[in-house]
Amino acid sequence: MHQIAYLAALVVLTIAYASWIMLLAWFHRPQRPGDFRDRVGRVYSRQLLRAAGVEVRIEGLEHVAPKGPQIIACNHQSFFDMLAVMASLPVRARFVAKKELFLVPFFGWALHYLGHIRLDRQNRKQAFAAYEIAAETLVKRRMHVVVFPEGTRSRSGLLLPFKKGPAVLAIAAGVTVVPCYCAGTFDILPKGSIIVRPHPVQLFFGPPLDAAGLTYDDRDAFTERLRDAVAALRARSVDASITPG
Repeated sequence: MHQIAYLAALVVLTIAYASWIMLLAWFHRPQRPGDFRDRVGRVYSRQLLRAAGVEVRIEGLEHVAPKGPQIIACNHQSFFDMLAVMASLPVRARFVAKKELFLVPFFGWALHYLGHIRLDRQNRKQAFAAYEIAAETLVKRRMHVVVFPEGTRSRSGLLLPFKKGPAVLAIAAGVTVVPCYCAGTFDILPKGSIIVRPHPVQLFFGPPLDAAGLTYDDRDAFTERLRDAVAALRARSVDASITPG
């Protein structure tokens, strides 16, 4: 039942919300803080989670500043990570997302018009340019930017090595980074699967790490600190029982 409800909601809501977003863009309606385009991701995510029968339990949301700029750095196991994070954040937030998502009809078009940040992981120069755009977005628009430092979804449920890009972004913007761990999503919708297996999700936010005053040479150490912080949150979650198989 949840499988049918989720797939139906995914198709109908994606087309409906994306069409409305594109209409606003085509009519050159200016985007104002707190308007429909800031709220749509949260509403969309909550509706999809409800349709899939997935409940999100949140801890540590007080670590997310009411106003940006701030970075949220989360692990990545499933499409449901993005839904859980977006549904839970009571702030203006945009994602750094791989370029392939921007090619998906309606969904990708909406990402573009909403101002999410396109990342080409195969092109190092363009990837760092994307992080420069994200840094400018953070500071100028005082928003929250969500990043997935692993760079891809885990196929094992284990935490992968972190890429350096998010640390470079944090250092360039001189902002704090909130470590985040989303547990339980791997079994809901593993990479390569379309079968939804609903069960509760745990979402942990940890104390922010401050990148102010750091330089480009500190990127490796900051990346390691960030991964350690996310790993510490994982140790408190249901995913702590997942071991290499």
